[in-house]
Amino acid sequence: MAEPRVSSSIDGTLAEEFAVPSHVEEVKEKMAAFAGLHAAAGRRVVLVTSGGTKVPLESRTVRFLDNFSSGRRGAASAEYFMDSGYAVVFLHRHRSLYPYARMFPGTDLLDGLRLRGGDGAAGDPADVLVDRRLLPNVGKVLRRYQEVKDGKLLLPVEFSTLSEYLHLLKAAAQALSTIGATAMFYLAAAVSDFYIPASEMPEHKIQSSNGPLQLSMKMVPKILSPLVKDWAPQAFVTSFKLETDAAILLERARRALDTYRHQAVVANVLDSRRGHVVVVTPGSQAELLLSDDDVKNQVEIEQRIVSNLTSAHDRFISGQAG
Repeated sequence: MAEPRVSSSIDGTLAEEFAVPSHVEEVKEKMAAFAGLHAAAGRRVVLVTSGGTKVPLESRTVRFLDNFSSGRRGAASAEYFMDSGYAVVFLHRHRSLYPYARMFPGTDLLDGLRLRGGDGAAGDPADVLVDRRLLPNVGKVLRRYQEVKDGKLLLPVEFSTLSEYLHLLKAAAQALSTIGATAMFYLAAAVSDFYIPASEMPEHKIQSSNGPLQLSMKMVPKILSPLVKDWAPQAFVTSFKLETDAAILLERARRALDTYRHQAVVANVLDSRRGHVVVVTPGSQAELLLSDDDVKNQVEIEQRIVSNLTSAHDRFISGQAG
């Protein structure tokens, strides 16, 4: 008797233990149309996942488990992919950093704007002045963002919970599978490894008066496997591996490639992730490192990562065509 396909097991788990977002089919259609539009124009499409996933502890959620991810890497990478000629589906955590807007983190936008003469004519944009000390390069950033919007190069899709992320990622993979090898997946989101099934979750807020809280959590299904094997088998897929122990990093990255049979792993250590990564592929290992001069010149490691991966994608497509 043949073993069941991995995707069948994952699909069953998703359907039974993770609530399906009501808008998932509508979003899937938008992603498929977006991919088709750009593929017809000869443009490659990359799905960039970004930010962390929220794991609820109650059905009517008051408390949840989260991680440290701000979405910085995903937002920056999306910009560099568009600069490299790609269209981007940006699957991002609600309120995580966003392409171009990320250039002004921690800035209260209203503090960077003021009215000419103190009050100005109500509603007249010409009377709004920009404080360039608080919003440096805002004109350049806004101009590029407008170019991206005019070219319809960015399709944002939001998620908040782990459940939403898993279903939307599956929908995105199936939508982009229609454009074959010209699709890339850049899975930079920090996805939880553990969750509480809906059937085991209390409906109402957990009461502290009940005493210390003990949690038993299940492992999140490894969705990378069906993505690579079944949902988008022709696509170029990049995953990320973050560790706190540099001694095990590359071995874990190699193990991921051997297990899931995808094209690349971006391996990084928590403390040095903004200036040093290693891109590991089945046949190569590229160390990407920012110098002191790079840091002074505001070069970002994501620019180097995207450059490396777009070149690898070139070779991948050539190999598929051959």
